Amino acid sequence: MSFSLNSIRLAGKDVLPLIEGGKGVAISTGASSGPWAGAGGIGTVSAVITDAYDEHGNVIPHIYNGRTRRERHEEMIDFSIRGTIDQVRKAWELSRGEGFININMLWELGGAQRILHGVLEKTRGMIHGVTCGAGMPYKLAELAQKYGVHYYPIVSSGRAFNALWKRAYKNVADLLGGVVYEDPWLAGGHNGLSNAEDPTKPGDPYPRVLELRKIMRSLGLDHVPIIMAGGVWNLKEWKDWIDNKELGPIMFQFGTRPLLTKESPISDRWKKKLMDLKPGDVLLQNFSPTGFFSSAIKNRFLGELVGRNERQIEFRTEKDEDFNAELTVDRKTYIVRREDLGKAEAWIREGYERALKTPDNSIIFVDAEKCAEIRKDQADCVGCLSQCRFSAWADNEKNSSGRLADPRSFCIQKTLDDVAHEGSIDDNLVFAGHNAFRFARDPFYSNGFIPTVKQLVDRIVTGD
Repeated sequence: MSFSLNSIRLAGKDVLPLIEGGKGVAISTGASSGPWAGAGGIGTVSAVITDAYDEHGNVIPHIYNGRTRRERHEEMIDFSIRGTIDQVRKAWELSRGEGFININMLWELGGAQRILHGVLEKTRGMIHGVTCGAGMPYKLAELAQKYGVHYYPIVSSGRAFNALWKRAYKNVADLLGGVVYEDPWLAGGHNGLSNAEDPTKPGDPYPRVLELRKIMRSLGLDHVPIIMAGGVWNLKEWKDWIDNKELGPIMFQFGTRPLLTKESPISDRWKKKLMDLKPGDVLLQNFSPTGFFSSAIKNRFLGELVGRNERQIEFRTEKDEDFNAELTVDRKTYIVRREDLGKAEAWIREGYERALKTPDNSIIFVDAEKCAEIRKDQADCVGCLSQCRFSAWADNEKNSSGRLADPRSFCIQKTLDDVAHEGSIDDNLVFAGHNAFRFARDPFYSNGFIPTVKQLVDRIVTGD
């Protein structure tokens, strides 16, 4: 059976039903999104702490000079606005008027709405739509209406979209460009896995997408495309979804495959790492300071976080029937269970002689060097999230979440910025979808072949 892929009509233009997935902190840039749009699809520029250029075309480093978190937060917003504007303009020039350019926003980014306003005001006529997830972006439709762009909410269930629609989207129905269904088990980056879902048992996306379509039909949205995101490698494996009357119009989002192109801004070391991955080399975990699950490549960075979280025991401030043993660490005394006392003492003998409190009446054990690093990273917080469990920052009047900072997490801005700018692949967070191991198995990438964006899109269109 031959494979065929038809264009889809959006906002008066025929485009390929292929969207480049947005990847934040200087990864989804104009260098890759422009050619993707130029090939006839929808390219995506990340609006999350994006790289701006100086008058000579050099990347401006993200150096924070503010003395307070609030001052650094304002610098982060400025970096994001200036960088996204530069990247959108670059993408627009490279696209040659073909396809569309979207921008992608993590709704839980601190100052997300201010950043979007700042970008959309300066890029009128260049941006087709705003894709937004990691949270419940109720204000997204209102913002899209103000600037005359389309909006693409990212959801992981029909229930979530229904809530967004009833509260806000029904008032701006004409600008709903599409609804992104992001598989909470297989997508890279932050995922919308709920507390009721088992992270070790992936669900079949078909019934979940069908449920979303049924809800959309009941709301008069049968014509609006659903974008399948997460777990999409080639379209031959999804041929039963294409032109499927039960599902209605379907598009596909590719987040992982565009990492490995000539235009992709990631380092050569990162690209080589992608080519060497094996099944199981991507871990779905909940260490992120956002509170969301996320998927990233297993490496020393994640291994240290796993170990840090395993070296954990509960404590109390007063003795009771269960907690009746005293543990002294670094001149502080904790009341712990008798059976945990031996474990803690063993960790201390191994060199993990610092105990750090968590918000959940527990302590974790780290060595002195890691303790100092955690404390410094918490102090250097730039307020990149609306709420950060690692530093206890919140984008509110008090600039505090009101909870104890959680040393079981990490500074996500620091690590993502570092890996995006030639930093270590082993000692940073490296997001990837769970299909990333297929680079090593797909004959398209044989002998280390790295395609251009155009070659990749042409390959995808054939079904492979």
